[in-house]
Amino acid sequence: MLAEPSSGINAEYGVDKDRSGQISANELQSALSNGTWQPFNPETVRLMISMFDNDGNGTVNFQEFGALWKYINDWQNTFRYYDRDNSGSIDQNELQNAVLSFGYRLSHKFFNLVMQKFDRTGSRTITFDDFIQCCVLVQTLSAAFQRKDVNRSGVIQINYEEFMELVFSTKI
Repeated sequence: MLAEPSSGINAEYGVDKDRSGQISANELQSALSNGTWQPFNPETVRLMISMFDNDGNGTVNFQEFGALWKYINDWQNTFRYYDRDNSGSIDQNELQNAVLSFGYRLSHKFFNLVMQKFDRTGSRTITFDDFIQCCVLVQTLSAAFQRKDVNRSGVIQINYEEFMELVFSTKI
């Protein structure tokens, strides 16, 4: 699913089309494949760039890119592991197994909602790029929730503005 070699300077230069020393979201998107011959989800690319863009300039340098490329490879291995039928996409049961193995206990109703949100083709499956975005979103929002759940009870009590602050202050 990765269109470039997975490591080394050749991968970086192959991605850095304008040779600026920085990799933009467009450059990263053109280097990635989600397994469907469609462009990688721009929102997933933006999310990953923001996660690894340490100086906040909207791009990643070669050092940041190395960490990002490893991150993508790790997600690719995870995706392939949970794609039990080797279809190249994750169905609801495969997604539920993945998320449960990450330690998140969520309802069937929740997974129905997740499939509605991330299934862009209407096939009741999600592609590699959407799988990354979904899992990162679950991790990030769970971490934000846990910061408020000081008793570790799985329940927090917040008002509307606190909820909005929680969501908008979460880096997603």
